[in-house]
Amino acid sequence: MNYLIPEWEKQSFVQLVFPHKETDWSCCLEEAIKTFTEIAYAIAQYQKVLICYQDENTISHLKHKNFIFRKVKNNDTWARDFGAISVKKDTQIKLLDFKFNGWGLKFPANYDNLISRQLFNIHKSYNFVLEGGSIDTNGKTLLTTSQCLLEPNRNYPLSKDEIEEFLKNELFVDEIIWLNHGFLEGDDTDSHIDTLARFVDENTIVYCKCSDSSDIHYKELAKMEEELKKTSFNIIPLPLPSPKYWNNHRLPATYANFLIINNAVLLPVYDDVKDKYVYDLFNSLFPDREIIPINANTLIKQHGSIHCITKEYFNEDFISAE
Repeated sequence: MNYLIPEWEKQSFVQLVFPHKETDWSCCLEEAIKTFTEIAYAIAQYQKVLICYQDENTISHLKHKNFIFRKVKNNDTWARDFGAISVKKDTQIKLLDFKFNGWGLKFPANYDNLISRQLFNIHKSYNFVLEGGSIDTNGKTLLTTSQCLLEPNRNYPLSKDEIEEFLKNELFVDEIIWLNHGFLEGDDTDSHIDTLARFVDENTIVYCKCSDSSDIHYKELAKMEEELKKTSFNIIPLPLPSPKYWNNHRLPATYANFLIINNAVLLPVYDDVKDKYVYDLFNSLFPDREIIPINANTLIKQHGSIHCITKEYFNEDFISAE
């Protein structure tokens, strides 16, 4: 059976791309490296970690039997969005490489767009813009947002119907759920789905819900909730963390940006009163996996969280020799 591989299947490794002084992390490089390091070691308890770097000084402290190192030139660190996408085709896992253009030409991406082809044995490359954070799947259903995939600087002049047909054919999904509402202030990806709503199993979607009617997100997230209620899936709300700010700008803090790995889930937390509730909720959603809280307050300074900086793969043989 051909299908788009969901995150909860058995993984071989997770890719991280470490920050350096030429990335946007230069404003808080030391604390960013500390957070990336914590995530790398958390994953390494369960599986291998492919650590990509440009500056040896940023990774010289990393030592673990499950770390694999590759030096690559990179613009930034958002492996989710420029990483390759895994499908199962004719019983074999294949890697698909899509075009990455800096979230619709917002940021430089010339080096990041080349990383997957430099590192991996790619089955097929496309001149189609598709960021990993813009889609989520249970294997046969694709969850996405129209605000991102229909944004003009991605794949114009393709229509929604043309994009849907392309994704169904190339990713082997039967159904696409387009959410037309929902956003997080401070997000510059045009509403990536992995900040808003995610599958946690074949039949269940968790989603961001705002309970404060005075919050800027309240109306849009309520409309998104109504869209999700019309699907055939069980839906479970995740509270929004209380507002987080840096340099007088609100940051896109979300509990939806978790990472599923083998036997564990890395859960972003924010020194927030709601952290404990969400931690307990995830323990009930993933009873067979350890829930590992990771403080993501540094990550959201650059408008992403744990899922955004990681990318899972399902076959170690994809990694090309140095």
